[in-house]
Amino acid sequence: MSKVIMTCGKICSGKSTYAKQISSKNKAVLLSVDEITLALFGQNCGDKHDEYVAKTEKYLFDKSLEILQIGVNVVLDWGFWTKAERQYAKEFYKSKNIQCEFHFIDVGNEIWHQRLNKRNNAVLEGKTNAYYVDENLARKFDHIFEIPSKDEIDVWIES
Repeated sequence: MSKVIMTCGKICSGKSTYAKQISSKNKAVLLSVDEITLALFGQNCGDKHDEYVAKTEKYLFDKSLEILQIGVNVVLDWGFWTKAERQYAKEFYKSKNIQCEFHFIDVGNEIWHQRLNKRNNAVLEGKTNAYYVDENLARKFDHIFEIPSKDEIDVWIES
């Protein structure tokens, strides 16, 4: 029976790197919100960014069902930053009798800032196609993120 694994964590916590590793181990299709939004809209979505992300997430939830129906595992690579988002995702899959797991990347502030700087430098040097996260954006996302409780998470990874 196929399953879905969902990555949870702050921006630049290491979710995408981890998602690539577990998709390989689990012979899973990796579905990434950032990959699609960056490919379609680039770095500067402006005021439309949240709208684009919401539409992309909905599309990927639906697409994941198609993939799961043919017996292939799926890894969802986006943050699931709020408890409400995590609850919605669990209910979405459980209502369809699909096994799902949440994997949380727990990263300390010092490592988080190092990863932010490393990623931003890679973006500026054209070495990666990821979002550039300035101080204001990092602060905004840090305030939005709701640390999950232990009972919400199936696999807790400390970095």
